[in-house]
Amino acid sequence: MQSISLWTIFKSYFIVGLTAFGMAILQKLKALVMNNHWLTEEEMNDGLAMVQLYPGPLMVDFTAYVGYKLRGVIGAILATFGFILPSFVLMTVLSAFYFAAGSLPWVHPLFLGLEALVVGVLFNVTLEMGGRNIQQRTQAVIMLLAFGALLFKVNAVLIVLVALAIGAFLIRPVSGKNAAADKPAPKIEPFSAKRWAGIGAVVVVILAVVALAWSLKSEIGGLTLSLFKIGSVAFGNGSAIIPLIQAEAVESHSWLTMSQFADGVALGQITPGPFLITATFIGYKLAGFWGGLLATFAIFSPSFSMTLVFTEVFARIRNLKPVRGALAGVMASFVGLLAVVLLQLGGVALVTPAALALAAAAFIGVRYFKIDIFWIFLGGVAIWGSLLVIGLV
Repeated sequence: MQSISLWTIFKSYFIVGLTAFGMAILQKLKALVMNNHWLTEEEMNDGLAMVQLYPGPLMVDFTAYVGYKLRGVIGAILATFGFILPSFVLMTVLSAFYFAAGSLPWVHPLFLGLEALVVGVLFNVTLEMGGRNIQQRTQAVIMLLAFGALLFKVNAVLIVLVALAIGAFLIRPVSGKNAAADKPAPKIEPFSAKRWAGIGAVVVVILAVVALAWSLKSEIGGLTLSLFKIGSVAFGNGSAIIPLIQAEAVESHSWLTMSQFADGVALGQITPGPFLITATFIGYKLAGFWGGLLATFAIFSPSFSMTLVFTEVFARIRNLKPVRGALAGVMASFVGLLAVVLLQLGGVALVTPAALALAAAAFIGVRYFKIDIFWIFLGGVAIWGSLLVIGLV
């Protein structure tokens, strides 16, 4: 490991978390590593391939991977904390405003515009996910089964686990679909009791916090456990994990209305850093600041611990066909789940011709003109707000 100061690691990732939006986040994370010569290009690409093999948000997990390679467990903790902290603070402030000002007459009409923008953006995400992850007939069947199962209120986590099992047994991804995963295995690191002891300590602390929250037998305890389960089984980027959060927060427990959930997703889009910071919004709604903190910890901590473990064992498992098949099955199920959420959000948000037009404009802007999501939301809110002021919506 290089002798990079812990302060440098924290500060560098804090800046990225404060300034990067959408897909630009990954480019900034890669540039940070390469411009500072922290890892070789091969090590960086190995990390990007590795974080696709287990549940969790890819960019947060890649951050933890780099921190771990640089300074072990402490480096991983500080890199991840620095990356998430800016968006956590911003989402906490926005959540406080949202739930305090929700009764003001102009707030609901304004957020109807935000919800329409979410529908337009998620429609594009669904199409892109389908194009990438529905390559074989088995994947198409899994997608349709997941879609139907969620419509009939089957538990979303159970759907994902079944898709994982089907994929592990029946799907064999075609060689070359993922060049990074098809590369020769890297050098296998020797066993280190010290590194594994650090990983074990992290796992114990995470499980202790979740168990303590759950033992409180309160709504926030239930939310902590739900988000921890989601973080333990949900692959892909933040958009892919939305259906599982929606199923728990809206359908199963009624912690949020569908409209509030759409607003939380919108706020997650307009804040920098990881998209799954929407979890903070849900936690804040149930228990204020501490609820937001626990929810954030619960959604990110499972994959954080998995990143530490996988960094140690990646060379041994990277090309196992059942592992890649399981991942393919899970991602196919997410396409079906996200389609259900898209339909439900559309039913709530697209209630006027103006909202439908705004959603269509967002879709066209992000899909065909490749406009960054941040500018889609900023411009969309400005247009919608102007229409509200002059009384056209």
